[in-house]
Formats: sequence, structure tokens, C-alpha cells
Amino acid sequence: MSMFRLLLGTIVAATLALSARAETLKLAVGQRGNWDTSVAELGQRAGIFRKHGLDLEILYTAGGGETQQAVLSRSVDVGIAAGTLGVLGAAAKGAPVRIIGAETTGAADLYWYVPASSPIRTVADLAGRTVAFSTVGSSTDTVGRMAQAQHGVAFRMVATGSPPVTFTQAMSGQIDVGWAAAPFGVEALREGKIRTVFRGGDIKAAEDQTIRVLLTHAAILAQKKAALRSFMQAYRETVDAMYADDALLKSYAAFAGIPEEVARQTRDQFFPKAAVDTGRIQGLDAIMADGVRFKFMAAPLTAEQLNQVVALNQLK
Repeated sequence: MSMFRLLLGTIVAATLALSARAETLKLAVGQRGNWDTSVAELGQRAGIFRKHGLDLEILYTAGGGETQQAVLSRSVDVGIAAGTLGVLGAAAKGAPVRIIGAETTGAADLYWYVPASSPIRTVADLAGRTVAFSTVGSSTDTVGRMAQAQHGVAFRMVATGSPPVTFTQAMSGQIDVGWAAAPFGVEALREGKIRTVFRGGDIKAAEDQTIRVLLTHAAILAQKKAALRSFMQAYRETVDAMYADDALLKSYAAFAGIPEEVARQTRDQFFPKAAVDTGRIQGLDAIMADGVRFKFMAAPLTAEQLNQVVALNQLK
């Protein structure tokens, strides 16, 4: 056997062995193309998850509500970017959800906008208007409700799904105020096609709250604990690389279909690294108080229930 064939055979055998060892995890990810929801995609492309023995199958959803339902039905192993309020509300009703990491703390990436020609200028002008959010139980649902409470303005919230679909509805007048998350709409803002009415970063109640989480089903956690532990290790490693390595920034720009300068602006202006720290879950008491106020739950979870639902320590 020639040296070339021997070398080729060794490479093929090693590749097949690595593939055989890789375990597949199915993910439901809210809002394709957002910086924070691209961690799994970028890590997969960079080979980081494969290095940890994982292959990912990624399904993109229209928001946190759909993501949570995919987890509850066990159609997927992990949900990315589900609204914390919706998850805790489901847990309060007995749903076997388990939080395995923070996804985003604070809401600086979210904003609500109108077409440039709209007469709406400030939050005070929203009384009686229709204001978009993605899906029930999502972070946009939560922050929209917080905005109403903070400003004392009653507007009608309407579930519109993803930013592109919402943009069409807002620009065509089907809804008064659209929602988006950077990088979506950043170029339209630059060009003056739309104007911001309020941002998630303006909402004081959301400043120190983990508004989106990573979650799984209790049964999946029990069955696949080792794989989920590897997943979280690879996820954290990918987050580190997204802030340290411009190669991943370029990969994100290509994936999201945006110029690299917009990708950099999205990362640097809308997503400080601390916002996507998976181990930093904050403000659960305040979130549950909102849950009671917004009728997502009859009463806050007890300390025992919360300890069961928040399962970060099980994957360290």
C-alpha cells in the first residue's frame, strides 16, 4: 500500500471515528440572525461544538413562545432565547421546564419603531395604538408590558412574529408600531426610513433582569446530562470567541446577511459581553412579581420550586 493511501485511510478512519462519537442535539432558536441567538450557529460553523463531541440540528422559530412549546413537546433538546417570564409562568403551572443558562440579561438589543412618516413621536402618543411583540411569553411580550407600566400608557399589544414580518406590517400600516432587535432594521434607522419610539434599554425594570434563557425539558436533562454539560461548555467557549475573534464576527455578518460594520455595531453597541453571560441569571424575584401582575402565574414560585427549575448547577 502506498504511503498516500495509508495516510488517506488514516484520515478517513479518524473522521469516521469522530463522527461516530458525536452526539446530535436538536435546538429551537428564536429569531434567526440576532447576535445573541447566533451562538449555536457560529459555534457549529467554527467547529467548537464538534470539538466537544456534538452535532447540532437547529430549528429557527418566530419567538420565545414557539421555542418554549418545542421544548415542552420534546421536539427539541434545547430551547434558545425563550422569555424568562414565559418559562417561569409555565413552570408555575407544572410544566417540566428546566433553565440551564442565561441567554440575555437586560434588553438593550430590543427597540420599537415607526415609519418616518408616522405622527407617533413618543411613548405618550401610543395610547390606543397597536404595538407589536413576537409571541406570547417572549421577552418582547414582557418588555412591552413593562413599557406600559413604566409610562402609564395603555396600548394594544399584537403578536406579529419575526422582525421581517413585523417590518412589513409596520411599513404597510397594518400595525402602528413595530418591534425589532439589532441588527435587524439598523440600516433602515441609519437611512431615516424608521424612527425609534422606545428601546428596551429605556425600560428600568428590564435593566437588571435576565429576560431570555436557555432551557430544556426535565426528562431531557435526566437523559442527556453529559451532552448538555458539553453543550454549555461549547456555548460559553463560542461566546468568548465571538468577542475576541474577528473571524467569528465575519462569520456572523455572512450568516445574518449584513455588512461587517453593522455586525460590529450590533455587537459593540447593543450586546456588551456581560449581557450574554450564561451563568448570570438575575432579577427572578422581580420577574415573578411581573408574572403575577401580568397574570402569567397565580403566585411566585417557592424557593424549592425555583431551585428545581433553575438547573445551572447540575451542568457545572
